[in-house]
Amino acid sequence: MLASLTGEPGRLLLRYDRAALAAGQWWRLVTAHVVHLDVRHALLNDLGLALVWALFARDYSLRQWAAVVLGAVVAIDAGLWLCDSTLEWYVGSSGALHGVMAAGALAHLRRGERDGALLSVALVAKLGYEHWAGALPFSASLPVVVSAHLYGVMGGSAVAVFVRPRARSAVGPSL
Repeated sequence: MLASLTGEPGRLLLRYDRAALAAGQWWRLVTAHVVHLDVRHALLNDLGLALVWALFARDYSLRQWAAVVLGAVVAIDAGLWLCDSTLEWYVGSSGALHGVMAAGALAHLRRGERDGALLSVALVAKLGYEHWAGALPFSASLPVVVSAHLYGVMGGSAVAVFVRPRARSAVGPSL
């Protein structure tokens, strides 16, 4: 949210920018995921964060969640660089949030919780809709890079396969 308040100069300095990355400005691989188009975009991503945190916070430790987010961010950056070569710039955390959702849904599936299958099907259906129809209607006014959502799911899922979810009775996130 704070990064969205820097305005256009901050956004230009922090966003994923293909030409700037090619010139060695590697920090953009991290900062692109915390800067947003505007306050509305930041609020939508913050709302998404609140939702996934409410659903999944207890599923992994904070270290495991950090690994999931890192995996999602690396997958997004690699996917955008290697597979979306015409994309010039990107901002936002929705791709990483999709990775967190995928990891949480996988934790629920692995523990045999009934909502795990529903969450997984809903996530796959959303990705499918975005692939064939474009961004969801409520986000149509924003230039959504839907491939970042797919790359985030791939990265978050890849990490989640290798980390063990916490027992459902665990209380609150821990290190």
